[in-house]
Amino acid sequence: MNNTFYSINSLRTMELIDINSGCKLGYIKDFKIDIGQCKVLSFILPSQKMSWFGKINDIEVPWNRVRKIGVDVILVDGADILEANIE
Repeated sequence: MNNTFYSINSLRTMELIDINSGCKLGYIKDFKIDIGQCKVLSFILPSQKMSWFGKINDIEVPWNRVRKIGVDVILVDGADILEANIE
């Protein structure tokens, strides 16, 4: 990907879409950031399902899965990410 800069606020308003299935993964809840290198490591998305005891398991999408950042969506390769969170 090219070296385009985005603000955290603008990234949080973009919806993540899986390029394999076209499924909407959701909006960014949080980020994992390497402060030493000033890089985003992954996006944290809220999970749509709750576990038996009410604990919500968030979905983590690594930065290397991002394929394209558009004006209002982020396209990610999330095939195995979705499968892991369906079970």
